[in-house]
Amino acid sequence: MAGFRAARRFRAPGLVESYWEALRAGRPAPARAELDPRGMEDALEYAFILERIAPRQGRLRIAGRHLCDLAGTEMRGAPLSALFAPESRAALGAALAAVCDDPAAAILTVGAARGIGRPGLEGRLLLLPLLDREGRRSRLLGCLETEGRLGRTPRRLTVEETDLRPIPVARRDAPLAAGLAEPAAPYDAPRARGRPQLRLVKSERDG
Repeated sequence: MAGFRAARRFRAPGLVESYWEALRAGRPAPARAELDPRGMEDALEYAFILERIAPRQGRLRIAGRHLCDLAGTEMRGAPLSALFAPESRAALGAALAAVCDDPAAAILTVGAARGIGRPGLEGRLLLLPLLDREGRRSRLLGCLETEGRLGRTPRRLTVEETDLRPIPVARRDAPLAAGLAEPAAPYDAPRARGRPQLRLVKSERDG
């Protein structure tokens, strides 16, 4: 019941995970190149792409507006750990490593304590594996949504709980459902309203 209530409060992680599940279609992970922002337009403010640069570290290649609001600055190119208190960075790093190595899906319950000019925050962080151009799980699709007034920034989050779920992989010899062997129709989502909320970074290394 608690999980159901949390899913209703924090909708963006569920939207991102549903889109990711549809993309991977039984594989361990979809490719970074397969992502289309239109597939998760209602969650773009909270979404991000992370590049794994060390076993337990990652830097943001694309950062949704909410992450920048939490930090009080542009987060593109910054480590995700910059949003977390020092005592929670080990738990964050362990979740990042598990997502890429096992692979697994990670849901972290996060929060921020009250302080002068800083109301308490509650939130959920989702981490999901992606493949780079070489087929390595060195990219992550993430979503960070918090509830509560931000107050003075920067805010530093703490990890209160980590839920790691192994990713089920469909058997290669499993029969396909009727119609699924046909080429998929191109995705045609309605245009996003207002200003884009996802910052796109292009580089030769991004894959």
